[in-house]
Formats: sequence, structure tokens, C-alpha cells
Amino acid sequence: MLDANRLFPAETTARAIAIKLYDTVRDLPIISPHGHTDPRWFAENKPFPNPAALFIQPDHYIFRMLYSQGVSLESLGIPQVDSKESADPRDVWRIFAKHYYLFRGTPTRLWLDYSFDQLFGLTERLSPANADEYYEIIVRKLETSEFLPRALFDRFNIEALSTTDAAFDSLEFHQAIKASGWKGRVLPTFRPDAVVDAEYTGFQENLKKLGEVAGEDVSNWKGYLMALRSRRAYFKKNGATATDHGHLTALTADLSTQDAERLYHRIFTGRMQTGDVELFQAQMLTEMAGMSVEDGLTMQLHPGSVRNYNKGVYDKFGRDKGADIPSPTEYVRALRPLLSKYGNEANFTLILFTLDETTFSRELAPIAGHFPSVKLGPPWWFLDSPEGMMRYRETAMETAGFYNTVGFNDDTRAFLSIPARHDVARRVDCAFLARLVAEHRLDEPEAFEVVQDLAVNLVRKAYKL
Repeated sequence: MLDANRLFPAETTARAIAIKLYDTVRDLPIISPHGHTDPRWFAENKPFPNPAALFIQPDHYIFRMLYSQGVSLESLGIPQVDSKESADPRDVWRIFAKHYYLFRGTPTRLWLDYSFDQLFGLTERLSPANADEYYEIIVRKLETSEFLPRALFDRFNIEALSTTDAAFDSLEFHQAIKASGWKGRVLPTFRPDAVVDAEYTGFQENLKKLGEVAGEDVSNWKGYLMALRSRRAYFKKNGATATDHGHLTALTADLSTQDAERLYHRIFTGRMQTGDVELFQAQMLTEMAGMSVEDGLTMQLHPGSVRNYNKGVYDKFGRDKGADIPSPTEYVRALRPLLSKYGNEANFTLILFTLDETTFSRELAPIAGHFPSVKLGPPWWFLDSPEGMMRYRETAMETAGFYNTVGFNDDTRAFLSIPARHDVARRVDCAFLARLVAEHRLDEPEAFEVVQDLAVNLVRKAYKL
């Protein structure tokens, strides 16, 4: 299924250069600084239960495509909010195999074929005819010690992997990993959305949890900020090097202390006025930037997704079920209050992501190409395809340059896709650099340096790893 030269240029001169570049990075360690894998996997180190639970049910890339073609989420065994009903994993796998053709031409197919081939030795493409054979082979391998989470972590040559964790999370599984003596580096990432977005499900209860775990009175603005500082320190003590913020917009604000206090009081008491929810999030991005200046945690901003767009799916299955839809995002005016206050700080790193490709050349690359604190995040979510990665290089590098970027991150819940995703990113980067060399826009020795930086060095620096 896998051609050795996939994703490399068709033109022979550039292809030969890409092959040489790839040979120098294919076996470099993987650094995964932003993702959604479960730290419990590595703390408990138990076998993955079955192929459906490993490949299909945690991966919204897969089940959103199936759902779009009329396959019910119930039939795929996706957990429901108010039901313990489940589906037979073998039936789920057969449904998946029957519809595998839907993934033709998508990055998901690239990732899945890579995993089937490289990890399980399955070289005939998945189909209804071989679905049961696939299932049995995968099940048998999952029962072996070589396929336990920690063994796979080591096999993938992962140098560091960051999870995404709520501000009030106990981090008990990260602590268990450290206490076990295992050397795998699994780090938490501070994600405060649940206590910053007043429209987040259970927001008031989340504020209560924040106050309890931090030992602070969050009924007032000062206590709320102290609680957040306390939790950031707790995360940092447990290995965190970054924060992550998934707001709808990139809007920031810089209110006076008095105005911020009054705004927070309305938020806390639920007496919001029109615009308060967005304004509070905007103010909190600036507050979080100031905290990053203080404690050195790298700040990531992931705006532009209209979350849980399908209300029927959200009501029945909850968050993160493949119904998040990209939306146009404005950065220049939105970020000005934050960048005016902290953009020139030496101890601040802000990594900007987008789901709006039109902003790469028009807004994000110029911002990252000026402010010393700002770096440009890689293509994310709907854009992490070979085409999306190539468009990113073509539209952003001319203004931002390679060294105002931060390498690649996989942003996945599907653990087995991590090496596949990084392999695709490295191949695309090699293809892009090979073209520059072939066109005499970059010296070949320079390309060898750049491809190493894109694979490992830039991400280590940006995330302080």
C-alpha cells in the first residue's frame, strides 16, 4: 500500500533531492507538543481493548466522515451522554471496512494505511472481504507486550508527548507515570477554556472546582486570577511547558482593573450583558499572556472553530464528536491589545494557529515576521493534509521565514496515528525544500539544516523541551 516515495515531487531532479533530505529525518525522534491522547493509557499501561476502540471511536476524523454518509454514531459505538448502550466492536469494524473507500484522497487514508502496514504488517488494503482477517490480526497483536501503550511510545521513538488537561485536573495519571519510573516523557498542558468560556457546559460548577483545587475564593476577580496562577504553577511543577486556548475568535482586550472586576462579577453571577461572554474571553487571553510572561509557559491560541455545530449530535453524544466547523478569523485588530502589552516581551512565546487559510499570508505571517514573541503554528485540524501543509509553506514562509515557525504537531486523540502524521509532515517539508533547491533558491546544504530544524529543533525551542 505504501510507495517509498509517496508525497515527493513527480519531477525527477526534485524527487532525488527530497529522497536524500528525507533519509536524514525519517528516524529522528517524534516530539508531539500538542495532542489529546489519554495519560491514563501510559499510567496504567493496559492493552488497548479492540481495533474499534483503538482506531475508530476516539478519532473524529474517521467517524465524522462515516456519519456524513449516513452511518449512525450509535452503530459505531460512540459513547452517548445518557446511555450505556454499546455496539459490538467486530460489527463496528465491519462497518468501517465496508466504508473504507470513503477515505480515498484524504490524509486519514494516508495515516491509516501507514498504521496498518508499518505496525501490523497488513499490506492488502482494508475492504469488506478482509475485514475479519484484519480484526483478528490486530486483536492478537494488541494482546502482546509489544503493543502495550508504553512499548508503542518507545517504538514510535517519541521524545516528548503533551496531553491537554483542564485547569482543575488533578494530573493524577501524570504523577503516576512519573512515580512508576518509566522514562517516557508525557507532559500536561494547561487548558483553561472550561473556566474562561461562560457558555461552556457546567461553567459555574467548573469555577467551583477551580476554587476548591486552588484553595482560593473565585467569587471575586482577584481570587479568580490567583486560582489560575496557582493552577499554572501546579501544572508547571508536574512538567507542563505550555498552555492552550481554544477560543472562537482571536479577540483580546486590555481593560482597567475596575472594568475587569465589574465584568467578572457579571460573569460569575450569571448576569451577563450582551457581549460580555466574548469580552471576558478577550480579556482573559491578555491576562493569560501576562501570566506566561511571569511563569514562562508557552502560550498557544487555537481560534476559529464553531464548536458542537450539530446540536442533535451534541445533545446526544456530547462534545468533540466531529461537528466542529471552521469559521473565518481576524487576527490583526483582534490581537493588537495583547501584542501592544506583551508582544515585545523577551520571556513570552505566543504560537498562533488558524483554521482560516486566507490569514496565513495576509495576517499571521506578517505578525510572526515582526513580533519577537510570536511564532506561527503548523497547519492544524482540517488543514493538516499534504495539500494544506504545502499551501502553508508556499503562503507563509516568504514572509515569516522558517524560523518563525514551530515545526509540526499532530493534535490527535488517535495514538497510532502519531508516527503516520509526523511522517507525512516530514515528507511534505522535504518535497517543499527539494523544490527550492532544484530552482536554485536554496543551497542544498542549507536544505539539510532546515529540514532538521523543522523536524525537531524548532519545536524543542518553542515549547522549551
